[in-house]
Amino acid sequence: MSFASQTQFWNERFDKEEFIFGKEPNEYLVKQAKQYLNQGNAVLCIADGEGRNGVWLAKQGMRVDAFDVSNIALAKAKQFAKDNSVEVSYTLCDADGWNWQANSYDAIIAIFIQFADPSMRERIFNQVQLALKPGGIFILQGYTPKQLDYKTGGPSAIEHLYTEEMIRGLSSELEILDLACYEKPLSEGTRHSGMSALLGLVAQKPS
Repeated sequence: MSFASQTQFWNERFDKEEFIFGKEPNEYLVKQAKQYLNQGNAVLCIADGEGRNGVWLAKQGMRVDAFDVSNIALAKAKQFAKDNSVEVSYTLCDADGWNWQANSYDAIIAIFIQFADPSMRERIFNQVQLALKPGGIFILQGYTPKQLDYKTGGPSAIEHLYTEEMIRGLSSELEILDLACYEKPLSEGTRHSGMSALLGLVAQKPS
């Protein structure tokens, strides 16, 4: 899908008064950030949408960069950051258009980036491994194939969903600190609501 088509697709989804994924940060991110991240960390949020995760991280005293393919989502995110009296540096681009610099982030966050097909997913993991500083932390949350039974959010194409074996393979250059598949109800706006089949990953770039 071209950049323009992606933008159009996501703009149509985000063009609503409400925040379609809610305003609260992802709970897996909150739990892991409290354990592994620190005030002053330089953090990148991949496809941060309306800003719920990036703004929360900025409120914890982190320096946050974020990008998304939807200019409508980013306009909402910028206003959300302003309403919360924090600064987040937002860029309109996709994962392939982001300027990945080696060893530049203490943490990279990827929450439900399951628009990525297998080849894009592999590129993202490679870029994450490049852009993390030595000792840097990667936090990922996504749906597993069992989510197709629940239909409470996420893509309908199985190749966009995560298995533990797949994520282990993609993270081979990183040290895995947490990798779990589990089921629990989510309440993240109208788009992620109800019992969900989830995978969480925390991995660290070797020092």
